[in-house]
Order: sequence, then structure tokens, then C-alpha cells
Amino acid sequence: MTETMTSHFQLIGGQPAIDRIVDLFYDRMDTLPEAEKIRAMHPADLTGIRIVLKKYLAEWLGGPKTYSEERGHPRLRMRHMPFPISTAERDAWMLCMTGALEEVITDRMLREHLTQQLFRVADWMRNVEG
Repeated sequence: MTETMTSHFQLIGGQPAIDRIVDLFYDRMDTLPEAEKIRAMHPADLTGIRIVLKKYLAEWLGGPKTYSEERGHPRLRMRHMPFPISTAERDAWMLCMTGALEEVITDRMLREHLTQQLFRVADWMRNVEG
């Protein structure tokens, strides 16, 4: 008998949950004063970047590999190098993402696990001291 593993993508509710997380994330970035600096690093129209993050997060969580098929390897650190990212920017990003996760993912243990994993990614993006 083969055991089938359920991906985080499936556990949180698939693409509809990812879409909601990303939309709430960018809504927070648009409205929270703590996120003003990171919001300024993004284009005025967030439509395109919302689509990219939805595809990336879906794949990162074990869903469809659309991001890689369209854009290749994520190379997150390289793609973020043009932007000065310190502890303050990391924390602002995490504030927006944590709030979005709290609204969408009802399983506390899964939400905390994903928050920890995303913190590691966000911390790795830091490229300036502070």
C-alpha cells in the first residue's frame, strides 16, 4: 500500500487560499504604516506582482509548478538584491504576511509552521546590516 502525502498547498485549501493570502498580504502592505518602506519598493500597480507571488507560493507549498515553468528557478535572493532589505524590511514583510496567514489558515500548528518557514526565507533576503 502506498501512502499519499498531503501537501501544505492542499492542507490550506489550494489555490483559492493562496489567492486570498496574497491579496490580504498586499492589502496590508498598501495600508499599514509599518509597511510603507517595503511598499515603496513595489510598482504602483500590484496586479502583476500579485500574480507572481500567487504562483510562487502555490509551488513553494507543494502545488502546481507554474512559477518555475514560466520563470525558471526562483533565485529569490538575486531578484531582491536591487532592494535594500534590512531587519526592518524583513519584519514589515513578515507583519503583512503573518496577518494574511492568520486570516486564512485556521490550523494553528500549520500556520505557525508556515510562518517559521517564511521567516527563514524573509530573513535570507536581508542584504544590508540593520
